[in-house]
Amino acid sequence: MADDVRSGLTSPAAMTPLPPVVGAQEIANRDDIVLCDVRWYLDGRSGHEAYLGGHIPGAIWVNLDEHLSAHGAPAHGRHPLPGAESFAASLGSLGIGPDDPVVAYDDLNGTAAGRMVWMLRVLGHDAALLDGGLGSWTGSTETAPNARAACECPVRAWPQGAFVDIDGAADAGASPEVVLIDARGGDRYRGETEPVDPRPGHIPGAVNVPTTDNLGPEGQFADPETLRARYEAEGVETPASAAAKSVGNNAVVYCGSGVSACMDALAMERAGLGRPQVYIGSWSQWSHTDRPAETV
Repeated sequence: MADDVRSGLTSPAAMTPLPPVVGAQEIANRDDIVLCDVRWYLDGRSGHEAYLGGHIPGAIWVNLDEHLSAHGAPAHGRHPLPGAESFAASLGSLGIGPDDPVVAYDDLNGTAAGRMVWMLRVLGHDAALLDGGLGSWTGSTETAPNARAACECPVRAWPQGAFVDIDGAADAGASPEVVLIDARGGDRYRGETEPVDPRPGHIPGAVNVPTTDNLGPEGQFADPETLRARYEAEGVETPASAAAKSVGNNAVVYCGSGVSACMDALAMERAGLGRPQVYIGSWSQWSHTDRPAETV
């Protein structure tokens, strides 16, 4: 981090696990944080070029397509989850060991960086999203790229219950006990527009809670109480009373390709509602099938 925000020895707070979302001042005296710039754009712009144009000092660049996704047929979705071995290798190549706390950011209020934070947190890795992302950064920036020495990162299996497949998503939409959440914008949910996938619409039974609804007017996350009220209004239950206690709550969340949905997952965790399951294939997988779609 910039010297005017982060200095000195690691504070006692370094021993406290990171919450899902943190502000810059909350980690001001931490010298153990690995800052990750995870800029990525749906319109095809280069996240790496954006990183080289100016990033938070000390931040390394993480390639969403290379480090946080697998590569498969279109029917698998645009951003399939990488295998556990592949993700461990990516972390090691980035110089992120199992004990390195991570704070990730982008310039889209967390809709890309949230994917990395969610992946790490479900593995029990200390990680948080920088609230407001690059837009909230008030310190200096730099253009020189940063790299950490490669290290060994152990393979950690993806835990059962962290995500669902396409059948699980269909079951969630049909179940009165599960809340299936579509995190895309309302126009895509309603089928009014579809810029990238074969068909418009949404999975039958899904409700719409766009990622943008998690944010206040300044582009930072709403307070936990506001977020909690928003999700509870859609039927999301607290961990103590959830139908799916093993995964934290009774929600399944998806988006276009399993990326921005992770921001909704972090918002629920911030709200004290536990962690939902994520349908990684999301609409980019569903729309390649002949499964039904709803429009409203």
